Amino acid sequence: MSQVDGDPTSFFQAMSRAQMLQFPHKRCSMVSLDSIRKDPRWRDPNLREVITMLSHPMDPVKSNAAAYLQHLCYENDHMKQDVRQLKGVPVLVGLLDHPKAEVHRKACGALRNISYGKDHHNKVAIKNCDGIPALVRLLRKSSNMEVRELVTGTLWNLSSHEPLKMMIINHGLQTLTDEVIIPNSGWRRDPTEHSRPQETEWTTVFKNTSGCLRNVSSDGAEARQRLRECEGLVDALLHALQSAVAHKETDNKSVENCVCILRNLSYHVHKEVPGAERFQEPVANQVPGLGGNQKKKKEADCFGGKKPKGWRNGPSDKKYGTLDLPKRTEPMKGLELLYQPEVVRLYLSLLTCSQNHNTLEAAAGALQNLAAGHWAWSSYIRATVRKEKGLPVLVELLRSDGDKVVRAVAIALRNLAIDRRNKDLIGSYAMRDLVSNLPCGQQRPAKNLEGDTVVAILNTIHEIISDSPENARGLIQGHAIQKLVAINKTSQSGRETKAASHVLQTVWAYKDLRNSLYKGGWNKNCSFSISVGVPIPCLSFECKMAFVYCILSVFPTDGYSTVEQGDRVGDGPGHMMEREPLQVSNNRKHFIRAGRPAVGLVERKPPPLDSWV
Repeated sequence: MSQVDGDPTSFFQAMSRAQMLQFPHKRCSMVSLDSIRKDPRWRDPNLREVITMLSHPMDPVKSNAAAYLQHLCYENDHMKQDVRQLKGVPVLVGLLDHPKAEVHRKACGALRNISYGKDHHNKVAIKNCDGIPALVRLLRKSSNMEVRELVTGTLWNLSSHEPLKMMIINHGLQTLTDEVIIPNSGWRRDPTEHSRPQETEWTTVFKNTSGCLRNVSSDGAEARQRLRECEGLVDALLHALQSAVAHKETDNKSVENCVCILRNLSYHVHKEVPGAERFQEPVANQVPGLGGNQKKKKEADCFGGKKPKGWRNGPSDKKYGTLDLPKRTEPMKGLELLYQPEVVRLYLSLLTCSQNHNTLEAAAGALQNLAAGHWAWSSYIRATVRKEKGLPVLVELLRSDGDKVVRAVAIALRNLAIDRRNKDLIGSYAMRDLVSNLPCGQQRPAKNLEGDTVVAILNTIHEIISDSPENARGLIQGHAIQKLVAINKTSQSGRETKAASHVLQTVWAYKDLRNSLYKGGWNKNCSFSISVGVPIPCLSFECKMAFVYCILSVFPTDGYSTVEQGDRVGDGPGHMMEREPLQVSNNRKHFIRAGRPAVGLVERKPPPLDSWV
């Protein structure tokens, strides 16, 4: 009752007398108010009475009843359910169009609390009575900052429920972009206007709206395409991130949301953008002029030569100027900005400056997506990361304590390694950090990385050593064989076993390296076995690897497909709005087909991986 102004007893008594004087014909409907007036002791109205007051002719009664509902529903799931069952949600939604600001503000506050929680029935109830269009209308007509915070917070809550995402896009995408994202980002549509771009305003409204768009951007190809084509959205998001980098404000929630949206929109961009077929590469691995296998020995690389200490200060890649970038007849805008090489610098800046693990994961995931696919822009992105000294930045993040950060970085390096020159550099400078993240049998590393992360690292190692005896030699010299054998022998994860076996098989395929294996003690009487469903007799290393190679030639291998991952969004204490984890389905998981031995490994050239948040 703290929301009721003044003394509650006096308020309800005066309200009852006023109604009986002004509306005598409704005296019979005022049973609850009469009982309050006659009772000498004050009591709280029950829930049914409060919901009835939402339809009272007097506006102060409506606003105070809505405020009281907001109070009752705060972190009380049982009360929210009762409000829904007593048909209170349609009345509250109807009050969103009320002309009095006090009424629709309190009604929206109640809906925000009711929409919070894991019980999606409340969200569906708001949707069923056209609550989403009503919220969007209120956002358009109200300039009150508190009202806009309540509206966008409610929409953020609703966007966490999968079936409501496309409805929010259909009814509110352009309004959210025009009313919140563009104005708060500081970006201006007309580049010829006299006013210069302004600084980004990191308001609560911007945070709520970007969180809502972050959720809906994970709803599949149609949702991604709608957001890409939304006029001004991509431009404004990129401008906001540039402003954050310039002012070193890269750790706030709004920045995290913006990067996650762009990561989602870059997912499958090489397949889904209009006209993508024009940029498909005739050769799967390289575009002419991208450096191929002909690397000059004296040419400086992005790591600044052979010593890792010179990573950040190495000379520029002189050969990069020979890249045949498409000629531009006009400035890029909209979805074209998603995959331009210039965006690489922005993501690398975030990876360098931010301390937010979710932002780091999203920025690495965006580079991962852009480096995937066999089209011209992916090749340009891979070369640009090298030119902008991005490989050392990514390698350093392999030492992060964030499991998802390490996973995203590892897969990004795997996609970047499709470029031959990148592969050589990553093999020289990243192998030690990749191997250090691997478990030694049943003993996990100090960071205790999840199985998905270990598999991602193994797949990256495999990409690096494929068609590169020099990188495979570095793997042996980095004492990785012992870890790979231990994973293969003792891991409880079939996926880890498959990936480790695949790396071992690829190493053994280089005949020139077998002497190094023998010298390392990998010969007869070694405790080495491959999980194939039946025990392998105690054979020499050479015999057992030959056995594995034979199995691989008989059983075709399973390729790895994209893993779609959700990302948890935290909720601060005392807040009455919901920031639930994204519910992104994971229908394409790695598996071992029935009837096949566990040595059915990934294909020799697994496709590049995309990711989304």
